[in-house]
Parts: sequence; C-alpha cells; structure tokens
Amino acid sequence: MTGKKCLVTGGAGFVGSNLVDALIERGDEVIILDNLSTGKKENLNVRAKFVEVDLRNLEDIKSYFTGIDFVFHLAALARVQPSIVDPVTYNDHNVNSTLNVLVAARDAKVKKVVYSASSSAYGNQTQMPLREDMTPHPISPYALQKYIGEEYCRLFSEVYELPTVCLRYFNVYGERMATNGAYACAIAIFCQQRIKNEPMTIVGDGEQRRDNTYVGDVVRANILASKSDVRDGTPINIGTGKNHSVNEMADMIGGPKTNLPPRIEPKETLADNSRAKELLGWEPEMELEKWMPEYKRELGITN
Repeated sequence: MTGKKCLVTGGAGFVGSNLVDALIERGDEVIILDNLSTGKKENLNVRAKFVEVDLRNLEDIKSYFTGIDFVFHLAALARVQPSIVDPVTYNDHNVNSTLNVLVAARDAKVKKVVYSASSSAYGNQTQMPLREDMTPHPISPYALQKYIGEEYCRLFSEVYELPTVCLRYFNVYGERMATNGAYACAIAIFCQQRIKNEPMTIVGDGEQRRDNTYVGDVVRANILASKSDVRDGTPINIGTGKNHSVNEMADMIGGPKTNLPPRIEPKETLADNSRAKELLGWEPEMELEKWMPEYKRELGITN
C-alpha cells in the first residue's frame, strides 16, 4: 500500500511532521496544508509539497484534495487552557476547519479521512480505564470541539458515505514537541525549567495522572488506521494503558519542584486500548521511562 497520495493538515506541527516523514519514507506522495500558526517551517519535510493556507477558507483548500487517497487531519489549536480563555477562536479553528476538511474530502471522493481526536473528550469519568463506549463529558471548549469533530466524521460517513476513522490521542510526547508557550506539555516544560535551573511548576497537588503516548506510536496508529477496514467514524483510543502522576513525571526528570494553583482539567486519563489492538492491530511500543533518559541526555540534563 505504498505510493499513495496523502494530504496531511497540520504537517508542520509536532505529530503531523512526524507522520509526514513516515509517509514519505514508505514512498507516498504528500501534500501539507498548514497555516504555520503553531507549526514550524523547520519541521517541514523538503520532499513534501507545502501549502501555507488557512483551513477555515473552504474555497482556498478544495483543489488540493483532488486525486488524494488519504487525508490525515491533524491541524488544530490544541491545549485545554487557551481554549478556555478564547473559546470563539478555538471553535473557529477546531470545528469549522474540520467541517471544511470533510466537505473537501467528500467532494474529492478521497478513500478515507483519519481524524486526530482527543482523549480530553472523556472529561472526568468515575471509572478507569477509559473506554470508547463511555459517554463523553467534555469539561473544556477544546475537548468539546474535538468531540464535535468526531461526530462530524461519523455523520459524514453515515450521510455522505465518506470513510472516516477517529483516533483519540492520549498526551502525546516525543521528538519535536513544543518546549514553550501554551502548546508545551508538562514533560517539555519541566525539562526546559531544569535547563534554566528553575523549579518545576506542578499544577495543583501533582497527583493528577496522565497516560503518555509516544509520537512514533501515534504515527503508526495513523498509518494503520488508513489501511484498516474502519470506515464509519469509529473512535479508537491511542494510549498506552499505563499512566503516571505529574509528580512522578517530574521525578523522572529530577530537581526541585514548586506548586501552582489547580486548574480545570481531568483528574486522570488511562486508555483501554483493546479496540486499537482489535481493529488496527496496534499496540504501543515505547514507554516513557525508556524514552526519558535519552531525551534528558540530548538536553544535557544530569541528575
């Protein structure tokens, strides 16, 4: 199944650029659509065709979907807290852009859309691990917007017969993750604070737990999803089935800590990934504990 024509939205971003590299490595032709609002030009693969464009403008993007086999929709304004501050802008990017991608894919009759969904759609649940048959309960605008994207995928499969599949990512980390600003994850923030000899800032008591998933595993899930028989917008957890507290993550890095006031966020995430194993033949290959020492060495962090 090599030599396909693929379109990757957000291909200059963290996960998207890693996916582009993998697609090109297997011999695919790739078009990247990205407005560079959070993506970086240095992440772009020179062997891909890059188009700087805003997905919110349907007429500007429709022509690039012609002749495309698979669309991987990763573009989004990510992170919970900024969406709480500015829900209108986030809705415009995360909901309207997704609708435009689906319309363009439908009209171009692409073979499948693989949508990057989010485990944040679960919100706070009373049972762990999180299963796809649980009723979503988003507790932030970002979480709701990503769930709306899932529902649009399901609807487009049902009404327009556009094959779609939704991958619910659990806290992705790895090469090219943002190291500062609103889009940086806790692991990256802690490492940057260590480099600057600053205390690591723990939100709340640090006992909130996260299922951290390696970007290479997420990339592999996207490719497997495109090849799978899933065509009806089914949501699939992409997580390790193991979690760590924020305090435990900080301890892996080592160094002094300080606490910040708590904020609105789920107390725990933990994936049941049995559906991914069954439908995609996917399971995680990397563990945070194995990856962290090499990352620290690269950054020059010594305990």
